[in-house]
Amino acid sequence: MGIIERYKEKYQIKLGFVPTRRETFSDTAFRLDKAAETKKMTEVCLTKMGVDFVNIDFLNEEGLLCRSRDAEAVAEYFRQEKVDALFIAHMNFGCEEAVCRLASMIKKPVLLWAVRDDAPEPEGYRFRDAQCGVFASSKVLMRFGVPFTYIENCWVTEDTFTKGVRDFLSAAGVAKAMHAPRIGQISVRPAAFWSVKSNEAELLERFGVEVVPITLVEMQKRFQGILEKKDGCFQEELANIMGKANQEIVGRDAVERICAMKLAVREWAEEENLRAAATQCWAPFTDISGIAPCYLMGDSTDEGFPIACENDIHGALTSIMALGANKASEPPFFADLTGRHPTNDNAELLWHCGVFPPSLAGDKGVTIGCHQGKGFKGAGQFEMRRGDITLLRFDSLRGEYKLLFGEGETTEGPYSKGTYVWAKFHDWPAWERKFVCGPYIHHCTGIYGKYAHVFMEAVKYMDGVDADPVYPDWKQLERRLR
Repeated sequence: MGIIERYKEKYQIKLGFVPTRRETFSDTAFRLDKAAETKKMTEVCLTKMGVDFVNIDFLNEEGLLCRSRDAEAVAEYFRQEKVDALFIAHMNFGCEEAVCRLASMIKKPVLLWAVRDDAPEPEGYRFRDAQCGVFASSKVLMRFGVPFTYIENCWVTEDTFTKGVRDFLSAAGVAKAMHAPRIGQISVRPAAFWSVKSNEAELLERFGVEVVPITLVEMQKRFQGILEKKDGCFQEELANIMGKANQEIVGRDAVERICAMKLAVREWAEEENLRAAATQCWAPFTDISGIAPCYLMGDSTDEGFPIACENDIHGALTSIMALGANKASEPPFFADLTGRHPTNDNAELLWHCGVFPPSLAGDKGVTIGCHQGKGFKGAGQFEMRRGDITLLRFDSLRGEYKLLFGEGETTEGPYSKGTYVWAKFHDWPAWERKFVCGPYIHHCTGIYGKYAHVFMEAVKYMDGVDADPVYPDWKQLERRLR
């Protein structure tokens, strides 16, 4: 089924396109026709890329920002349009005071770029000086305390431009995901899991994260009501679950219970406008439902609503960051760092009881089986597919928050119960040291693809979070961003 539209929409970025020019112009300097032509070319490129953007054509005939006093009008318009980020594009030298005042009012991620300047005319005239304008605007943005990303000076037709826009949109997606999200908490953490403790008040004060609790008693009432009614929505969801997993081991009754609890969680999540959840997943959950919650957690994650194990609130937040990076094109997976590969010192087992999204399974398919430790019915069993992966973990200690991230690739390894994949890394001991020395725990979130550079850029838009790359390192990621 894949990520469903109502969740996918939450991770899309609407760009406020701000082409800017110098207010004064003539036939020999800052030519207006050149600026207007380049603005149109840039819009064509953004449209071909599938970027959702709004321009400022309402402002004046050419749709270019050139006066400081117009910043308020553009800011108000962008607020009405609910833009998630700004693209400040210098069509010539631009208006540094206008774009910087605008950025300081909007307080969203900013992409800065200037079209490459044409060669001087035979008579020596220059019609743009766009690169020069970026130097000016960047300094003023820094004076305003506005973080920004920039694309190096290039033509709009170059790959540098396209890659720069796409990378920025992914970084802005991470920042948007962490903008005051509501995270559900089903019951309390397992008593033995001190490592997943988080500071709910601090998350609210620092990042606007709202933790919305529900008791197992309340969830049980929802679950039982759905299971008794078995209406059309239930039948449709049941067919969906049975159509993508082998359930012979657990039988129809268990699958119906999985279906009812998945719908109970979905109903609650939609009522509360939640972005993700973390849940009690040990014996008390099984007592109220008769199943292990693992498979329904993975299936919900598959559809764009991540559910983290053992009431790991930081894990749920890490998962929505992952969805922000890939714009919810594919689900993340929530893994334990479980053990080193028996023959490859740079490989590790990424595993959990059965919570990985079914759509990430390899060619051997998906089975709904029994929990490895407890024997309860309802845990996914499959190995994930091959590919490049990015791992990340948001965590804190004594009020200091960090985002760890890095890249690896899946590899072959021994069979394991539950959901799993073996992954190899450039230097696994470096990863191990990061997790042991903190502030991290044994949980991490993974997505397919190479996104380390995106997370490094995204952190600048998450005030109070420090970037902590493993591999590639700082210098390698900076080169990739160029």
